[in-house]
Amino acid sequence: MSGNTVTQPHSVSCTPSRAARELNLKRSEFDLAVHLGRIRTLPDDGGGGPRVARTEIDRLRSGPGFPEALRESVLTVGTGEAAAVLDVPPARFTRLARVGLVVPVRFYLNRYRAVVWLYLAEELRQFAADRTNSSLLTGRTPETLRKQLAEGIDLRARNWRGRHLGFLLRQADGPWQHAGVLAGFLDPLQVAEIVRDPYERSHLNRFRPGPPAHGTPGTPGAQLVEKIMTADDPDEIAWLRSDLERTLDEARADQPAPRPSPKPFRSTPVPSAPTHPAPTHPVPRPDKPDEPGRSTRGLLSRWRRRNV
Repeated sequence: MSGNTVTQPHSVSCTPSRAARELNLKRSEFDLAVHLGRIRTLPDDGGGGPRVARTEIDRLRSGPGFPEALRESVLTVGTGEAAAVLDVPPARFTRLARVGLVVPVRFYLNRYRAVVWLYLAEELRQFAADRTNSSLLTGRTPETLRKQLAEGIDLRARNWRGRHLGFLLRQADGPWQHAGVLAGFLDPLQVAEIVRDPYERSHLNRFRPGPPAHGTPGTPGAQLVEKIMTADDPDEIAWLRSDLERTLDEARADQPAPRPSPKPFRSTPVPSAPTHPAPTHPVPRPDKPDEPGRSTRGLLSRWRRRNV
């Protein structure tokens, strides 16, 4: 969780975009300064995202060397400029980065979808000024490092993940948010093995951070970024899984994942046998058949009357 978390009204705070303009920073520089803890943010009481207190802006603006010093503290450089800061050839700098002696703070994909790692110039100057690093900058590379390089070691992606994880955890608020951050660095199948309850998994995914924006989701560039963000080293995966399990236990104890309320039980009525309503009008009775011999007697009577 980053900086001060006490909510303040909008009259004494402003949006990140406004704060970046008042601090003479590009938005990317502002975001990096927040990640590095150089700029403290606070939550918006209306749920509209982080804000920056006016007192924080005043503090930064009154600092020595503003705004150059602030911008210099978040200056990032690529391999060529980084090598120049250390006064070594670019190939040597790349070897130092691959074995993890210098850690990238950002990356982007160029138009050929190659990964371009960025480093904090301030950290590189500190590395060069440290006398214990002198043998790494001049002369022959130590045998242990040469052996690791020959085996194909490249810790740049893993070290970036570790650094980015720290950024996100400092901004997270609560155990479910912490668990979501950890899950964001694991393959979804790994998360499904740990979080078997579908309601918990759905709740956890609400706090799972997406990878840095690099192209439309599903494109080759976006897939490459997702690969960089997903842990692939067995030790790294084991640590993330263990930490996720521990944090989930804390989250469950703090507040169980929401579940849909059960529907009330309703018994289904058994249909009764069909009944026929009584007729509302009299049913006509069938005519009685003529009695035997009735027609013959009538004809004889009429014949006798005519002949009397």
